[in-house]
Amino acid sequence: MSELVSTRIRTTAGKLGLPHLAEALNQYAQRADEAKMGYLDFLDLVLSEELAVRDDRRFRQGLRLSKLPHHKTLENYDFSFQPDLDPRKVKDLATLSFVEAKANAALLGPPGVGKTHIAVALAVAACRASYSIYFTSLDDMVRNLTAAEAAGRLTSKLGTYLRPSVLVVDEVGYQPLERTEANLVFQVISKRYEKGSIILTSNKTFSEWGQVFGDEVLATAILDRLLHHCDVISINGPSYRLKNRLAAIERDTQVA
Repeated sequence: MSELVSTRIRTTAGKLGLPHLAEALNQYAQRADEAKMGYLDFLDLVLSEELAVRDDRRFRQGLRLSKLPHHKTLENYDFSFQPDLDPRKVKDLATLSFVEAKANAALLGPPGVGKTHIAVALAVAACRASYSIYFTSLDDMVRNLTAAEAAGRLTSKLGTYLRPSVLVVDEVGYQPLERTEANLVFQVISKRYEKGSIILTSNKTFSEWGQVFGDEVLATAILDRLLHHCDVISINGPSYRLKNRLAAIERDTQVA
């Protein structure tokens, strides 16, 4: 490839918003020459590589905006430590059919069993599949919505929790809510109903949600919309955090 043609292609690629093509042109040309590619094969190579780069850039940008506390995947989850949890149920969720159907997923269990890990892993998978995602604890969401309502910006702030294809709501039940706060949660659940997916984690059974939301009627209304299309996974096992802490204590004791 002549330097003149190479320069023209790089300039055109830049104008088309294909920076990777401009940077990797010589590498593509060398690969095509070594493989004796035809014109169509070379074009397929260039377009496929550019699409992969663009998808990776979008994925990393989606993760950056998601507010996820970490980016762990299901490969990092130790299913052997939770023998009562059927891995197939979690892996079925990882197919994201529930996201495509705008349905929900609920992960229930005591603290430390890996609910947030699984919720985040599902969100990461959804982001990889080009769905927009957003993570929040219930406490943070309520606090932000309450402040927005006081400032007359509730409608605008609700958009933060309504726009994403997948909203992860973590730690439902750790702090009881006032009725006004519970009503804000109801607005989010109600407006997302059959329009976007929710992945939530909770240390409370659904029968205890009346106490969490301070009103049995309101809790029932929330559950009615949330559970209409929802996969529920209960994890009733030991705590990862406690396991690690006990192991550390045991090591310290042995050293002493």
